[in-house]
Amino acid sequence: MMSCAEMITMCLLSAKHSQEDQREQFSPPKLCSQDLSIFQDIFRRADKDDDGKLSFDEFQNFFSDGILNREELKEMFSRIDTKQGNNMDTERLCDYFSEYLGEYKNVLVALDNLNVTILSAMDKTKMNYEASSQIEQFVTRFLLRETMNQLHSLQNSLDCALETIEAQTGHERQDARKSTPQQLGRKCNRRAHKSVCLSPTDPYSGILTTGLPVENDTPWSAQINRLEQLIDKLECTSPQFEPLKGDPSIDPTEPYILVAQRQLPVAEHYQDQFNLSLESYIKMTSVQNSCLHISTHRRHSESAYVLYEIWEDQESWKNHLQSAQSKTFQRVIIDCLENPEQLRTMQFPASWWNLNPN
Repeated sequence: MMSCAEMITMCLLSAKHSQEDQREQFSPPKLCSQDLSIFQDIFRRADKDDDGKLSFDEFQNFFSDGILNREELKEMFSRIDTKQGNNMDTERLCDYFSEYLGEYKNVLVALDNLNVTILSAMDKTKMNYEASSQIEQFVTRFLLRETMNQLHSLQNSLDCALETIEAQTGHERQDARKSTPQQLGRKCNRRAHKSVCLSPTDPYSGILTTGLPVENDTPWSAQINRLEQLIDKLECTSPQFEPLKGDPSIDPTEPYILVAQRQLPVAEHYQDQFNLSLESYIKMTSVQNSCLHISTHRRHSESAYVLYEIWEDQESWKNHLQSAQSKTFQRVIIDCLENPEQLRTMQFPASWWNLNPN
C-alpha cells in the first residue's frame, strides 16, 4: 500500500504529463524550409535575368514601394549583400527576409497549400465537368464563383490594410522631412524630376496605368480625339504644331492637367494573363473622378502596349499611383513584362483640355 507522499507524487507527475500532452496537441506545427517554397519563388520573380542573382537595379525595380527613396533602398541592399558585389544571391535575400516573417510565415504556408488545393480541384473539374449531371455542373459553377468571391474578399482586406499602413508611413515621413531641410530639398528635386520624365527605376514607375474611353455624355469627351492626336504627334521624331492663336501668354495661376504615357513590352506567352489583369484594372480606374481620360494602344509589330492617362493635376496622378488597385495591378503583371516599363509624363494648361474643337 502506497504512502501519502507517494500518492501525492504520482498525482503531480500525472498532472505534469497531462499538461505536456495538451501543449503538444495545441502547439502550431513546425515549419521546415520546404514550406517556404512560395516565398522563395517570390524572389525568383525579381531575378529577370534568371541567373540566381539580383543586381541593385533588379532589386529596386521589384521592391520600390513609393515610400523608400533610391538612397534608402541602396543602403538596404548593401546591408543585405554582405559580399558587397552588387550581385546578391536570391537565396541570401530569402534567408534575410525569413528572419522577419513573424505571423506571415504561417500565411505563406497557407497560401502555398491553398494554391495546390485550388489547382488540384480545377484539374478535376476540367476532367469531370462535361460528364457530370446538370445539378453537379450547377453546384460546381456555384462553388467556383463563391471561391473566387472569398478570395476577392481577402484581397480587398489586404488592399485596405496595405493602403492604410503605407499612408501612415507616408505621413510620418512627410512630418520628419518638414524638420529636415536636406530631406525636404531632395523630395522637391524628385518631384521636379517626375514632372518631366520618370525612369524605370523610379518608385513611381513601377505602377502601371491603363485606360478606357470615357462616356460620351461627359463634358470632357469632345476633346478626347484632339488630345490623342496631340500625343501621337509628340511621339513622332519631328512633330509639327499648329501656330498659337490669340494671346500666347500663360496665366501663372492656371491649373495644369497631367498626361502620362507608359510603354509596356509584354512577353508573348503572357498576353492572355496580361489582358485579364488589364481589363480588371481598367474597370476600377475608369470610375475615378480625377481621371479625365484613359486609353490604350497596342503595337502589334512590337508586342507592346502604349497606355495613356489624363488626370486633373499632378497630385491626383500621384495619389492614384499610391492607391490599392494601382499597386495590386503592378504586382500582378510584373511577371508579364519582357523588360522594365517606361513612363513619361507631361503637363498642359487645363484650358487646352476645355477648348472648343470647332
